[in-house]
Order: sequence, then structure tokens, then C-alpha cells
Amino acid sequence: MFALRLFCLYSMFFFAPVRVFADEPITINESDERITISTGDLEASIRKVGYVTGVERQSFLDKKTGFRDLGYGLDIVDWIMEPGSDEEYRDQLPQEMVYLTGNSYHGKGQKRSIEGPQICTQARVLKPTVINGLDFVAIKQSFRYRTAAPGKKHGSTWTQLLVFPKGKRYFISMDKIDAVNDSDAMFLRVDMPGHINHSEGDSFSEIYLSYEGTIPSKEFLVDFAPDERFNYRRDRRQELPERIIRAYHLRDPKSGNDGPWLAGMTLDPEIVSEAWCHQRGYVCLIEEFGEKPIKAGESFSAAFIVGYFDSIEEMNSVYDEHKGHTALEVTSAGWRLK
Repeated sequence: MFALRLFCLYSMFFFAPVRVFADEPITINESDERITISTGDLEASIRKVGYVTGVERQSFLDKKTGFRDLGYGLDIVDWIMEPGSDEEYRDQLPQEMVYLTGNSYHGKGQKRSIEGPQICTQARVLKPTVINGLDFVAIKQSFRYRTAAPGKKHGSTWTQLLVFPKGKRYFISMDKIDAVNDSDAMFLRVDMPGHINHSEGDSFSEIYLSYEGTIPSKEFLVDFAPDERFNYRRDRRQELPERIIRAYHLRDPKSGNDGPWLAGMTLDPEIVSEAWCHQRGYVCLIEEFGEKPIKAGESFSAAFIVGYFDSIEEMNSVYDEHKGHTALEVTSAGWRLK
């Protein structure tokens, strides 16, 4: 009898029934402040006011495990930039466009903002629209940059698409710039997937960078500049990596138990010019894409998959299924990467 009770307890602990969400309908709730999307697998909010772009901080819920993202939002968008210093005309720039280097936040690399403001903190208000499909829901939002460096125009347009497919624990996104300026090396800065808040590594156990490997959380207990460690630069590589996947392994701070991975995948490795992974009070996962010549009237974009995965092998498999794309198209009839 004792053995039977022990077996039953063992079975309850290790084989507890898991609720199946996949057949639940997609629901959308909209208020003056945000749009909240709930699928059978995920929940996510997109803010209309305040700190905008991408998916709102800690709103990205994995219904399978109950874990949420750890940072300030996912696929968050900043300035249009290019290499070079703004020192000569810094006194003519709005304060939020000044880019200081030689510090622990930005490192030594010389960069400058072409157009601003930083959308996430300064746009203040966006007007996202909902696209309803048969087995997905999508969000489209855009912004015209309204400040520019001396000698540059303002008015380039950023467009973001976010697609939440039914039956998936991830969303597909695109950030695109339609440029009004010429540049020898224009790029867009985003958070991909998003930053990691933690206290001495309590909320995540490790980070996976497909071009670097796995890195334990203990490596992020002390601040260091982005170009000191774990920095990816396209122009320093003889060969491009097979994949650009940046992920963190979630951990319950109370129990210490690992949860799923939260990954951000850039589907064309060639488009990524630089990717940071450094500690600055939190783990900063900035990514820059483009940094190639562009003429006014042209555009450039990157496509991503952001979501929850149970293993690195699963991430690799999903990546390889969608690899090579830089753009995303969405109508009510369907969506496609291209």
C-alpha cells in the first residue's frame, strides 16, 4: 500500500495534466492605452501611449509555462544611425540625439544619430492598427522621424508589423525604414529580443548567442561596455554565422527552476551589423541592422521571430524553416515572409 501511495504521488508530480490552449480563439481587447492580444499560447500587449513600439514590457506571457519576458519590451525601436561622431555639431542637436562614446553604456565605437527622436521614449503616441486574419492577428504601426542631424532631412518612416499566429508560442515581426536621406552606412537600432532585468542572475540561468555559444548568468554580475565582451560585428568576421539567434533561459527566482528560452531570431544573418550583449545594470541586448549604402527614396528592413522555446534545438529548427527573409507582408487574407 505504501508503494502504491508513493507511485501515485510520483505520478501526480511528474505527470500532472497540462491544459491544451491551441484551440482557443484569438481575442483582442483595445483601450486608449494599449491593444492586448490573447491566443491559445500567448498573451501580449502593444502600447499606444508612453513607452511605445514592439511588445509592452512583461506583457508577453507564455501560457504553457506561465513565464513572462524580463526587460523593457520586445522589438523596441530607437534612432536611425550611421558610423561617425557627432562631436563637431553636438551643440546643434536635440539632447536626446546626442550620442556620447567612450563610456560603459556605448563603448568606444563612433556612431551618430541621423534622425530622431528615439521612438520608444519620445514618440509618446502611436496609432497601431489591427489586421484580423483567419488564423492570426497582426498589428501595424508606423512613425515619421521628426528631427535630423545638421545636413540631413527629417521624415524617414519606420514601419513595424507584428504577426501572432494561432498555435505558436512566438510572433513574427518586421522593422522597416523608408529613407529620405543618403548614407554610406545607414542602420536602425532595436532591442532584440529585449533586455534582461535581474538581481545577480536570479531570473535567468544562461544566455545563448548562436555566434558565441551559451554563457552562464554569472558572467553578467558586473557592468562592462558593449565592445568589451560578447560583441558581434559583421565587419570583423571572415564568414557569417549560420544563424543569428539571441536568447535567454528564464529561471524562477524563488524556486531556481528553469523555464523556457525566450529568443529573438534575425532571419537573415547578413543584415545584422552589430549585436550587443553586455551588463549595464541589466543585460542589454541591442541589435543594429543595415549599415549599408542607401539613397533617399530607398528602404531596408529586417524580419524576426520572437518567442518561447523549450530547447536550442527547437530554436534552430524554427529558424531554419524561415531563414533568409528580411521582409514581411500582411493582409487580412494572410501573411508571408519574403
